[in-house]
Amino acid sequence: MQYDDDIKKRLKRAEGQVRGVLKMMEEGQDCQNVVCQLSAIRSAIDKAMAYIVASNLEHCILAEEEAGRDNSKVVHQAVELLVKSR
Repeated sequence: MQYDDDIKKRLKRAEGQVRGVLKMMEEGQDCQNVVCQLSAIRSAIDKAMAYIVASNLEHCILAEEEAGRDNSKVVHQAVELLVKSR
């Protein structure tokens, strides 16, 4: 699978957020603020995973259709990936 620049930018942003949370912890900031930022990071990562699975699913379905094969297995695998990511 090819990963586009948008998804890489999202993950780099999340990486920066993690560094920010570590700095907050080192500074002894309030746990509510830390947890709030961790929640934002988790949300960003969840969205990145969903985007990757959806993009891959679209590509795989088209490939299966072009080959004249049933795409139900591909859809099932995508659902399993999403469930596993939770």
